[in-house]
Amino acid sequence: MISNSRAAYHLHDHRRCVGAALAEARHRCAAARARLTPIREAVLRLIWESHRPVGAYQILRELPRHLGRSVQPPTVYRAIDFLVELGLVHRIATLNAYLGCPFPGREHSELFLICNQCGATAEVGDEALNAALAETVRKAGFRHHSQRIEITGLCPACAEQS
Repeated sequence: MISNSRAAYHLHDHRRCVGAALAEARHRCAAARARLTPIREAVLRLIWESHRPVGAYQILRELPRHLGRSVQPPTVYRAIDFLVELGLVHRIATLNAYLGCPFPGREHSELFLICNQCGATAEVGDEALNAALAETVRKAGFRHHSQRIEITGLCPACAEQS
C-alpha cells in the first residue's frame, strides 16, 4: 500500500496501471465464478482511465466509444455495483463518483485524498492510522462493516502552483 501521500500523485505508466486493473478484475471474476462482461470491462476501463473520480453519467456518455453502442443508465449502475461488490471500485460519496481501487482483495483503510483544484484523487493507506481507527472502534464497542475517509485539499502539484 502507498504509505506516503505524495507518492500517490506521482507520474506513472497509466496504460500499465489500467492493464493491471483489468487483469486483477479478470482474476477476481474467475475466483468468484462471475463474468466480466464487455460492459463491465468497459466501465472498469473508463473508471481507470484517469485518477479522478468518474460519475455514472460521464461513464454513460463515454461507453459508446468503448462498446460501439449506447446503453441505458440501469445497465451502467448494475455494472458499477458489480465492480464495487468485487472490491475493484470505490464510491466517493462526497462526489457521487467512482474510483478504481489499487488494493483489491487486501484489507485497507479507504483513505482518499481529493484535490479541490484539479480533481486528482489518490487512495492511500497507513498502517498506524488503520490501527488507531480499529482501536477507537473497539473501545466504543462498535462493530463496523466498512470505513471510508475522504479528505479534500490540494494535491502536491496544485499546492506548488498556489
